Amino acid sequence: MIMNETAAAQAPQQLPPDAQILQLALGAFVSQAIYVAAKLGIADILADGPRDVNYLAEKTASHERSLYRLLRACASTGAFAEVSPKIFSNTAMTESLRSDHPRSTRDLTIWMNEEPHWRVYGELLYSVKTGKPAWDKVHGEPVFNYLFNTDLALGEIFNRAMTSYSHQSIGPILEAYDFSGSKTIADIAGGFGHLIAAVLAANPEAKGILFDLPQVLNGAPEMLERYDVQDRVKLIQGDFCNEIPVKADIYLLKHIIHDWYEEKCQTILRNIRDNMPDDAKVLIIDAVVPEDDRPDLGKIIDLEMLMTPGGVERTATEFRELLADSGFKMTRIIPTVGPISIVEAAKA
Repeated sequence: MIMNETAAAQAPQQLPPDAQILQLALGAFVSQAIYVAAKLGIADILADGPRDVNYLAEKTASHERSLYRLLRACASTGAFAEVSPKIFSNTAMTESLRSDHPRSTRDLTIWMNEEPHWRVYGELLYSVKTGKPAWDKVHGEPVFNYLFNTDLALGEIFNRAMTSYSHQSIGPILEAYDFSGSKTIADIAGGFGHLIAAVLAANPEAKGILFDLPQVLNGAPEMLERYDVQDRVKLIQGDFCNEIPVKADIYLLKHIIHDWYEEKCQTILRNIRDNMPDDAKVLIIDAVVPEDDRPDLGKIIDLEMLMTPGGVERTATEFRELLADSGFKMTRIIPTVGPISIVEAAKA
């Protein structure tokens, strides 16, 4: 019997409780299977239509039977589809694994499952017991030191992943927040400048500042040129824990505050406050975790924050308290259609 889409969607709920928990416990296999497919570029190969597994194996230099088993497992979750025996196509989900997709998830999928990162997940118990990041236990040093000094190749994968993650949030940010009237917009620890470039492209009267570590800013010119805003962005090198010598109307902190616990976040926010004009705004762009048990992606990403940098996804109450302790007042929370919200703050 072939189930229709509605029945297929309901099927997991019809499993007995022990089978449901086993599905969750076996999720690590699914995660790695999708990673391998992303690493092999399967979605790119299927961009022009279905292909048989023999062709896919040849194109990826893979063992045919093993690749089939991998794709069969992926297809059982909705990632790829076996449209006829041993012939696979992309689905709406795996279209986003294509390198050229406007909201590509490929680089982020690869980063989450690269071996040095994957090993950290096995130490979640350590983080839960101690409150400390498992990354430090596994690799002997904090994650950002490791990425930007010890393993530069992995650091490059991370930077590409953060650019990929921006695909999920930039459009929703631009739809949700009105940047018009702002003369200078600063992106603090903005990486290659994906967000500031998109904001400036949509606001041609504004100028921008991109503040980050020098080794990160090396990758910014290409991104800024892609948006044709390179003449409107000033690059400033620095460490946000020491000083942020930047004056702007709006300060962007996208996926920064969630990386750290309160003491370091207070340092970052106070360093912004030291130089910001009295009427300026700070926009913290992160998940805002619901204060109940409804499903929310932020609650899952929060475990990554616990294990890897040693940070936390916060509730609205926790944001309000953090900002108050840093000399700010939370003015509003603006939800977006993406997985993040915009927490707006001003000087207290």
